[in-house]
Amino acid sequence: MKERTANNVHTAFVEEAKAHQRLLMFAKKAEEEKLPQIAHLFRAVAAAEGIHSRRHFALLESVADTQTNLERAFQSETAVNGIYYPQMLREAEEEGEETSALVFSQARDVEDGHAKLYKRALDHLIAETSTEYYVCAVCGHIAERKLPENCPICGAPQSKFEKVN
Repeated sequence: MKERTANNVHTAFVEEAKAHQRLLMFAKKAEEEKLPQIAHLFRAVAAAEGIHSRRHFALLESVADTQTNLERAFQSETAVNGIYYPQMLREAEEEGEETSALVFSQARDVEDGHAKLYKRALDHLIAETSTEYYVCAVCGHIAERKLPENCPICGAPQSKFEKVN
């Protein structure tokens, strides 16, 4: 793919992925405000934006075999956790942005956990093992097998964890 087109596809992917997430958040707010039909509309458009983002992603990157995908996911989490979030955290602290610094710090710690999950899967190829996963809806921490009383990253109560199906 030529450079200008690749840049445009990347921009389209990022914007469609953001729209997908934004619309899901809008749907949640509409549900809270007892507007189920508006929430339904937001979820429908979010689904379409998700399709767009996945199509753009497919133009940018290939989805390989599971072993390769695990390796790529591990490398990505390691870079985000070890390079990007520490830099973002430092810059937020330098600017006195305490809330952003907290979010970056928690995300960094969660990404470290993700990397460990991928590494364990690579080392032991857990395809034969059935494990329950629970995600903290506040910070994204993943708990395996059983729910903690409180999230070890952000302190959220057990009720904030969602089982992943």
